[in-house]
Amino acid sequence: MAAAVLLALPLAGVPPFGIGSAKGTRTPAAPTSPLVWAGTLKPPIVTRAQWGADPELLDQKPHYADSVRAVVIHHTGHPNGYDCADSPDLVREVYEAHAVNKAWGDIGYNFLVDTCGTIFEGRLGGADRAVIGAHTVGLNTGTTGIAAIGTFTAGTPVPEPMRRSIEKLIAWKLALTQADPVANTHLLSRNSDSRFAKNTNVTMPAVFGHIDAYETNCPGDALMQLLPALRKGAARLQGDAKLLAHEKDQRSRRQAGGAG
Repeated sequence: MAAAVLLALPLAGVPPFGIGSAKGTRTPAAPTSPLVWAGTLKPPIVTRAQWGADPELLDQKPHYADSVRAVVIHHTGHPNGYDCADSPDLVREVYEAHAVNKAWGDIGYNFLVDTCGTIFEGRLGGADRAVIGAHTVGLNTGTTGIAAIGTFTAGTPVPEPMRRSIEKLIAWKLALTQADPVANTHLLSRNSDSRFAKNTNVTMPAVFGHIDAYETNCPGDALMQLLPALRKGAARLQGDAKLLAHEKDQRSRRQAGGAG
């Protein structure tokens, strides 16, 4: 019952998001602040308090990178077909498995997304900050880990609400540091247990799968095949947000000029 009440607000859905100088001016208008348009992309997120993160299990203080330059896609391995009202239970299950069983002190993922598209805050430290997770050996610093709740092996359909929420989350997190979802980025490997030797500079897509960084079957073939579409979808959302912010800024400037 409590889980159903908890999800009532988030399951209401995630709102959709949909250049030159003004006439008469000699110089182009100043660009809209990046944080303005990036902020409009932020989707609803169920906080740790809302999903019931037990503080008694926490044994890890937040650590931060200078920025988020890439997103790593995971899946949790849960059986599919669960009721979304049970998603908080599944998140708490992952939290205990990571914090206690794996002795990581906290949940490893930065975010988790369920089949209904509800986004859950994962690792402690602030959803809008560059929190270093424990999701991708060697490449945790400078990345955000997003885990799809379920198992997405070859041929498994990825629910549309989950896909859309992942796109929105990618668009927002990368927009905060002006990263392009369809571009490549540079990361420093900090552990030789990854596919890359320690202290190696590596070039990675701004959105990549866990298997690209570590010998694993995660996030499954279905999600790996979806990566190009997720990149393009996130880039489209960023472009729409920039355009809307620019148009709003231009209207404000015209109205201010007319008032004089």
